[in-house]
Amino acid sequence: MTPPIVRFAPSPTGRIHIGNARVALFNHLFAATHLGRFILRFDDTDFSRSTAEFAQGIEIDLAWLGIVPHETFRQSQRVSLYEAAAARLRNEGRLYPCYETQEELEKRRKMQQARGLPPVYDRSALRLSDAERAALESEGRRPHWRFRLEPGVVAWDDLIRGPAHIDCAALSDPVLIRADGSFLYTLPSVADDIDMKITHVIRGEDHVTNTAVQLQLFAALAPDASPPVFAHHNLLIGASGEGLSKRTGSLSIASLRDDGYEAMAVAALATLTGSSDNVHAVRSLKELGESFDLAHVSRNPARFDPDDLATLTHRTLALFHFEDVRERLAALDIVGHKAEPLWRAARGNLSTFDAIFKWWRVVEGEIDAIREDPAFLKEAAQLLPAEPWDETTWSAWTSDVKTATGRKGKGLFHPLRLALTGEESGPELAALLPLMGRAKTMARLGD
Repeated sequence: MTPPIVRFAPSPTGRIHIGNARVALFNHLFAATHLGRFILRFDDTDFSRSTAEFAQGIEIDLAWLGIVPHETFRQSQRVSLYEAAAARLRNEGRLYPCYETQEELEKRRKMQQARGLPPVYDRSALRLSDAERAALESEGRRPHWRFRLEPGVVAWDDLIRGPAHIDCAALSDPVLIRADGSFLYTLPSVADDIDMKITHVIRGEDHVTNTAVQLQLFAALAPDASPPVFAHHNLLIGASGEGLSKRTGSLSIASLRDDGYEAMAVAALATLTGSSDNVHAVRSLKELGESFDLAHVSRNPARFDPDDLATLTHRTLALFHFEDVRERLAALDIVGHKAEPLWRAARGNLSTFDAIFKWWRVVEGEIDAIREDPAFLKEAAQLLPAEPWDETTWSAWTSDVKTATGRKGKGLFHPLRLALTGEESGPELAALLPLMGRAKTMARLGD
């Protein structure tokens, strides 16, 4: 395969949610797997709602997931390209002015539905004479512009859905330019895909109908070029079957990050949910890419349950090597020769990354020791071996305590854990004890 060029084109009108991230991840992983390029392209031609702050937030969210684009574009800075495309379509008679108001269009749709007809635009604007158009404009009306679709069926081979087709007779001629002169999504998208030589368009199945329109636009604007290959994946829905929305902040990447979920857990669940590949923990996007295949994506909606993220985050943290988290540990001031052995000891017991600090305090700081049986703890302290200690020290020491006191099982280990860590459960004490050292251990036992 020729290295693909793909794009992720969010509107910076809010922060991206897990469904948007799914689209970005599919594109990024497809490009990375085939040694291609990933373009971030902000669809920011809706000037009233798009903001630089939202665009920056989206870049932050993608970077947190490990997605760094090869190039970034803003459609607001490429308007001359779209104006040239619109001029070409006008010259070829494919873009025509319409003067109906929204109220008039809605009334016409209701009349068509009442007569049992599909609510498709009737192209009445094409029948206006020059004098009629001039009269409407003298009333203060400004036209919006529609793309005249060619009749017939548009077909393509979808990488996920297989052979697909849309009968354009069932579609209204789409509006490409608003009455205020601003562009809707469709024309800039196709003009950019042509200009950027996009080879594959991977997106949600809610865009299937748009594909027929875009293929006709592509043929009109670049008749000698091959159009992109399309792949329409299933959509993520919430745990209760609800749709996801940027406007409500539903399952936003920012909120999942703030809740302490791991980026690789979010990426794995977003990517593998709704496919024939089992959802599993991964250390990196490279590793996730080894499990990613568009052919394995189901046609059914993919249910995303954030409760699954807790389990997957725990499993993800348990996979991380020290080098994977060295900088994050340093940001918590967990440094020095104890940092790596502590991570190895505690990583399997963490629900969130920041929970590691509790165990750093256990081995390096001060805790509130819980001494349920002072007499037993004093006897155990008297049996502590001399240093140096290693991971065999715990077993040897508790064996001596067992022999001396006759205790075993929970009666032996639980009081020692409470006194040494202040916690009911946690990492193996065989690993923690050498990090605490003899002086700290003696102090916590109460001697």
